[in-house]
Amino acid sequence: MLFTELGLSQKVLSAVDSAGYKEPTPIQAQAIPHVLERRDVIGIAQTGTGKTASFVLPMLSLLEKGRARARMPRTLIIEPTRELAAQVEQNFVIYGQNHKLTVALLIGGVSFDEQNKKLDRGADVLIATPGRLLDHVERGKLLLTGVDIMVIDEADRMLDMGFIPDIERICRLVPFTRQTLFFSATMSPEIQKLTGQFLQNPVQVQVDSKATTAETVRQVLVSSPSTPKDKRETLRREIRAAKNLTTAIVFCNRKRDVSTVHRSLQRHGFDAGALHGDLDQRERMATLAKFRAGELNLLIASDVAARGLDIPAVSHVFNFDVPTHAEDYIHRIGRTGRAGREGDAITIVTSADRKYLSSIEKLIGKAIPTRDGVADTGAAPSGAADAGVSDGSAEAPVSRDAPKETAPRGRRKRGGSRSEAKAEAAPAEKSPAEKSPAERPRRKDEPRSAKSGRGKSRSDSDAPVVGLGEHVPSFLLRPVRRSPESSE
Repeated sequence: MLFTELGLSQKVLSAVDSAGYKEPTPIQAQAIPHVLERRDVIGIAQTGTGKTASFVLPMLSLLEKGRARARMPRTLIIEPTRELAAQVEQNFVIYGQNHKLTVALLIGGVSFDEQNKKLDRGADVLIATPGRLLDHVERGKLLLTGVDIMVIDEADRMLDMGFIPDIERICRLVPFTRQTLFFSATMSPEIQKLTGQFLQNPVQVQVDSKATTAETVRQVLVSSPSTPKDKRETLRREIRAAKNLTTAIVFCNRKRDVSTVHRSLQRHGFDAGALHGDLDQRERMATLAKFRAGELNLLIASDVAARGLDIPAVSHVFNFDVPTHAEDYIHRIGRTGRAGREGDAITIVTSADRKYLSSIEKLIGKAIPTRDGVADTGAAPSGAADAGVSDGSAEAPVSRDAPKETAPRGRRKRGGSRSEAKAEAAPAEKSPAEKSPAERPRRKDEPRSAKSGRGKSRSDSDAPVVGLGEHVPSFLLRPVRRSPESSE
């Protein structure tokens, strides 16, 4: 089938031909005719199958008639991440080169004033992330009552990121008579509930219903110890040993690990950049542009780069962490081996990742081959024995203040320790009964005077004290002078 058989306008066909495309992908061939018929569509297809063009091309044909009004966009496309939203905008630039349409991009990290100016001029196409879209609505700068077509892209990713409540709110703000296009890589029960709530008599288009990976991607597992330091060393070794590496993406599960691995690779001389959700939007776009241009060889990223980003020249994908969701594995390795090219996907696995690995192999329906690597046997890391690290079964490590094993000649027997020599020279300890009151601790029923202290007598004998003892005050020893009256 050719694009000319799908019913697209001549302007769109000319732009497609200029882009070098002749035949539509399966998802495009099935979805485009239904979109042109103004039907609600549910598109289920994996990443890299051309889902973006399956709604961009028919939308351009439908938007050739009419004009947008200020603050009232004609169409709305919701994307889960800023990068995906910016990529969809580029698709409209490429395929809409023969159209005079206004495209507005509402994403975080960009000034509200610039976005408001585009909305005031009237936007034919509004591409937005849920949070920034609702911010403009709450500020009174945007009305969604004029939306004719609404696209919810990467719905399963929306679910994972917690955007479903925002999507439900947005769907209540657009007209009931709108046309809704719903695209997702998987169809979970939550997604089915959402489609049943906001789509009317939809047509379901499904390609590759079973989660599969591209045959052009060579997958391999590499075992590694669990410590982060050892994992980073394994990663560096695999990067150096990779054949025909041009550009590669290293995926981590957490944002802080992205920063840590990025700094580690830079310290070891690798040309690497970082991409995760906490970075400034300008920095994210600049890093992505450098990576696309080949100015960076390595891109350390979270799953923000796993969905929908089209970077054809990626030769390798390294999973520094095994993804906790099996579907994310398919999206990650889908960044390589695109457009018929060959690619390599290398996943570092520790003993704690076995349960996630089994879910991935169950999803893709095959076992991933394992390359000989450093097996995680649970033993202490290399060099631990030299550092005095104990596994609990051996004796406790000797501290720095412990007695030395060498002893002066003639002072003690051979093989003994200095503490043993002191113990031999020390007198035998007295029993409590043999100790004097000053040597033994005071009992609870014993008067405090029996305890040695400030009131201790000069004499160490236990003889009873008569009168005032040796401490008779001098004024008591003075003679008493009697008055004459008392004598009478």
